[in-house]
Amino acid sequence: MKRAIASVGLLALGAVGVNSAHADWAAGTDKPWSLNGTLRGFYDDNYNTQPSGPGKLKSFGIEIAPGASLNYSSGPTLIKASYNYSLKDYFARPGGQLDQSHDVELLVDHAFNEANKLEFTESFVDSQEPQVLQGSGATSFPLRANSDNYRNTAAINFNTQVSRLLGFMFGYANSIYDYTGTLPPSEVNIAAPYKTSLNRVEQTFTVNSRWTIEPETTGIFGYSFESIDYISGGNLQTQAGYPFETAKTRNNYSHDIYLGLEHNFLPTLSFSGRAGVQIVDYYNGQNAPGGGTGSGAVGPFADLSLTYAYLDNGSVTLGFRQSKNQTDVGPNPNGSLTQDQESSTVYVTISQVVTPLSPRLTASLNGQFQNSVYNGGTLYNGETDDYYIFGANLSYQFTRYLSSEVGYNYTQLDSDVLGRAYTRNYVYMGVTATY
Repeated sequence: MKRAIASVGLLALGAVGVNSAHADWAAGTDKPWSLNGTLRGFYDDNYNTQPSGPGKLKSFGIEIAPGASLNYSSGPTLIKASYNYSLKDYFARPGGQLDQSHDVELLVDHAFNEANKLEFTESFVDSQEPQVLQGSGATSFPLRANSDNYRNTAAINFNTQVSRLLGFMFGYANSIYDYTGTLPPSEVNIAAPYKTSLNRVEQTFTVNSRWTIEPETTGIFGYSFESIDYISGGNLQTQAGYPFETAKTRNNYSHDIYLGLEHNFLPTLSFSGRAGVQIVDYYNGQNAPGGGTGSGAVGPFADLSLTYAYLDNGSVTLGFRQSKNQTDVGPNPNGSLTQDQESSTVYVTISQVVTPLSPRLTASLNGQFQNSVYNGGTLYNGETDDYYIFGANLSYQFTRYLSSEVGYNYTQLDSDVLGRAYTRNYVYMGVTATY
């Protein structure tokens, strides 16, 4: 099941979310649009996300990041849109100092009447950073990918309330991943080219029945079907002497059957959760254990979050996710292939206005831990990746139009796969003008 739960890692390497948190205050309420521009200086001690050694390179740099947003409503229709561009110059990086990224977001929400509502979302990113490229869900590829890499996700949901007690949600989501980056030296014997191991189309169909148990409590019984189709004709097997293994070996269908609960304990404390079973079928995986279904074809599924607004200008969100996800790691020296990972993710996000009497100073903290177990093959089956993300940001609003920020982000990957682990420290400070 695909839900719009933003990864806490999206705040990494730029604190985009913190800047947008000030947008309404800074731009005022006299117009539905706003323009912004950010100038940052930064230091990155491992911009290629490589293990300790000669491949771990560092650099100071500067970032220019203009953007625009729209928040427009007319009667039953709400439209939100934004575009953010980033140009980073790594002073000490040889052979290509510049990074460019694009982020386009769109939401259209229309209520036909009190009982029927349609929502459409569109998200397009061009980036090199794993948390941005992944979007929601587990991070299946925790390394930087140089060059242009694209993810486009579109979703449409229709909600209908057929009675006071019963409603339904019907949804469809489509995600396209297109990687063009080249492998770093440490990955050459671990993974096929990114375009082979990661380029894919994901389609998800969802139907939920929603039961109003009490005014503050909604029960959910749902089903989600997902189809993942790898679109590269390349060879996953990089080891010499073994048969050609098309990336379509990893094509799969998954079925999520789950129960859910949404409950407001207090006006400031709410819970949303879904838990059930996930069944995955690798229908082309002739060499996978279990007759082509991959290792651990039936497993648990969970998506839980608890949000507490403990002050007017302070909130904390705690969440947990459990599901299978795709992986870039594939070939084994003995010729068998890794199919996927089973990932458990815990995350927390805290946003707090430091001075309660003034909205000018805001602090944000983010943390995420993800444990991922490889399934399939004989070399990596049962091996693990542990992925840590931490981010801290402090932002001060000087005037309606001008703010400053300082922040720090830390990422660490511990892996049983040789040559994959790394640590990364990223420090930045800058100013943002908003109109």
